[in-house]
Amino acid sequence: MRHKRHMMRRFVVFFSAFASLLVVGPTTPAHADQDPRLGGAQIFTGRGFDTCQAPSLGTMAAWTDSPYRAVGVYIGGRGRACPDQHHLTPDWVRGVTDMGWNLLPLYVGSQSPCVHSDRKRRYAIDPDRAWRMGVAEGRDAVRQAEELGMLPASPLYLDMEAYDRKDARCADVTLTFVQGWNREVSRHGYLPGFYSSAGSGVTHLQQARDAGERDLPEVMWFARWNDRPDVAGEPTLSAGDWQPHRRIHQYRGNVKETHGGRTVNIDRNLVDAPVAVIG
Repeated sequence: MRHKRHMMRRFVVFFSAFASLLVVGPTTPAHADQDPRLGGAQIFTGRGFDTCQAPSLGTMAAWTDSPYRAVGVYIGGRGRACPDQHHLTPDWVRGVTDMGWNLLPLYVGSQSPCVHSDRKRRYAIDPDRAWRMGVAEGRDAVRQAEELGMLPASPLYLDMEAYDRKDARCADVTLTFVQGWNREVSRHGYLPGFYSSAGSGVTHLQQARDAGERDLPEVMWFARWNDRPDVAGEPTLSAGDWQPHRRIHQYRGNVKETHGGRTVNIDRNLVDAPVAVIG
């Protein structure tokens, strides 16, 4: 059954690409998505950073002098590099929100079986349970968000580290997991987002969208460390897909910055996307 499904997906991808060349030509942009604000989402446009450990309230206060106004926080998932979050509590969420910060909740769950990182392979998706694992972890992501006071219409960004998308069997398993996760997150009224490298997961999801796959992310957070922040010009994404207000570009990683006397190791992002709705 899984072999047949994989072969069908490959046929659909080929047919979809061939048909698009015949009908609309290779440069015709896809139809834009609905503005997420129509569904209650709150949008932030500007600079943001993410860091493994949520900084203290004191550091966040000091960093109000920085050019950033959004922060990515790792709310859960068994693949999270910093599982012990010393500051991330409902009080912290309310405190930084009162300072004017916008939150981008990240969930690092099970990873692709062909993930490039050796450290992430222990968290590989079970190919025989990919959908069920995705659903279960999507439910957990919602629970973690709820406990922090993040309401429906908030985005939840699934962090899927770089993997070998050209391994067809592995790519199929990964997509199935992502679809299950998205379905469950959406069922609870949250917006499923997706973070990955532009050359692996993001390219893979664009191909899935072109092929007509369902249960795909509502927001795309792509890593391309070129130090040229640009949400609109990513070459792996079709011009009209994941638009408007549905993109984040992580354009630089693992850099130390100091603001207000506090130094933090961060990744830099340009954001035009939904942020957490705080109750």
